[in-house]
Amino acid sequence: MFSAERMIRDNQRLTEVVAGLRTLGAKIVLTQGSYDLVHIGHARYLEAAKKRGDVLIVGVDSDKKIQSRKGPERPVVPEDERVEMVLHLRPVDYVVLKKLEDPKWQLIKTVRPDVLVATQETYTNDDITELQTYCGEIVVLERLATTSTSAKIRRLQISTAHKLEQALTPKIISALQEVLSNVQDG
Repeated sequence: MFSAERMIRDNQRLTEVVAGLRTLGAKIVLTQGSYDLVHIGHARYLEAAKKRGDVLIVGVDSDKKIQSRKGPERPVVPEDERVEMVLHLRPVDYVVLKKLEDPKWQLIKTVRPDVLVATQETYTNDDITELQTYCGEIVVLERLATTSTSAKIRRLQISTAHKLEQALTPKIISALQEVLSNVQDG
């Protein structure tokens, strides 16, 4: 269920929420990502992450953070919508928006999760060694879907390009033939 209280907007509030959860003895799981065009792989991943503890906190990358990593055409879905979509997913307890200007691993260092869940592409072995300082356990999950958001976007782009080619090629050839005919006649 969506609730605005589950969206944590600043580090002070995050610190308070985490302290309260620790007081209750909750096992805190943290994961992070872009969550652009939320798909079944995201849902499966978050469900698997939630099974590792009592409370799942999800860091969602801001638009600027994604653009810096994936280019100016991304994300497809604006951050406010992505945050709300993630909050609607059943396993998710809290969401934190990660900004481009945030220091490296700020969310991890603030939460100090009992379990940090990531995909194989997220961290290097050296990163994992360093992150163990801030996390009780680090769990690396394999992809839980056969496709990714980037792959879905590429497939849409290729399909659109193919349709444009099929629609425009005959018209372009016809126009070129007409121009060449006029040049030859002139």
